[in-house]
Amino acid sequence: MRKDATEQTAPENYEELIRLIHERHDEMSKTYQRISVFLTQNPNDVAVQSVNAIAERCDIHASSFVRFAQALGYKGFKELQTLFQKRLATAAPGFEARRKALESELQDRQDQSEYSFLRDLIVRDIASLQDMLEKTIPEELALAADLIEDAENVYLIGQLRSAPVVELLRYILTMLGKRCILLDAGGGLATHMAKTMKPEDVLIAVSFRFYANEVVNIVEEAEKSNVPVVAISDSTLSPLAKSAKVLFSVPEHDYTFSRSLAAPMCLAQALTVAVAARVQHDVAEPRIPTVTGT
Repeated sequence: MRKDATEQTAPENYEELIRLIHERHDEMSKTYQRISVFLTQNPNDVAVQSVNAIAERCDIHASSFVRFAQALGYKGFKELQTLFQKRLATAAPGFEARRKALESELQDRQDQSEYSFLRDLIVRDIASLQDMLEKTIPEELALAADLIEDAENVYLIGQLRSAPVVELLRYILTMLGKRCILLDAGGGLATHMAKTMKPEDVLIAVSFRFYANEVVNIVEEAEKSNVPVVAISDSTLSPLAKSAKVLFSVPEHDYTFSRSLAAPMCLAQALTVAVAARVQHDVAEPRIPTVTGT
């Protein structure tokens, strides 16, 4: 970050702090960027855990958190942490609190059976879905649906673990009569196909850590060409954020084996239901046309 950062006035509330982190994120070191992501995705944990515990979770030395706080104008991490503690007084329970509550309700059993793996995933997904419901801004959901409805063509891109999300979007939106172009990695043509996008189109991009370079590059090119971008990612500090007209941040939490797609899949379905309500002029019961075989 800037060398004169410690001379500035430190943000006085949580909202100002997060705004400053977003403004400075691109010029931060890789370590500071990792700290920023953790702070913005886990505000309740930051409020109640010691700096050593937070540092251990991030696999970053505690002294880096102290220097990070000082670079933003604070005397130390404790002073920065106070803002998170004030926020917690009025904030909804975070992901971990919900998960622990759900585990208690379902009588957590300490076993290693196949059923216990299923149960653990379901408990985490329920908590994640509740988190997403509270953090999604209704107006942004409506704007995204409007952009998709009005678009001449809907371009879609998502690679690796994000691919199933855009495949679902392509299937449902095609069934709703929207012209969809999937920018897949096959044949190395995604970047060239993306050059056909126009301002009358829309690009839906899905990417989570670790972000696929091709996806990030295409999103940035879309912005330069005045193509509106609807992005689904894991953080407001995602490289997709600065180019997106609408960004849906679906924070990812630690899983023992893999990160679940339950929340982003649910968000994708919500978008398509909203589009269906518009194109079918039936807000009460929008439907996906049924495919029948002969």
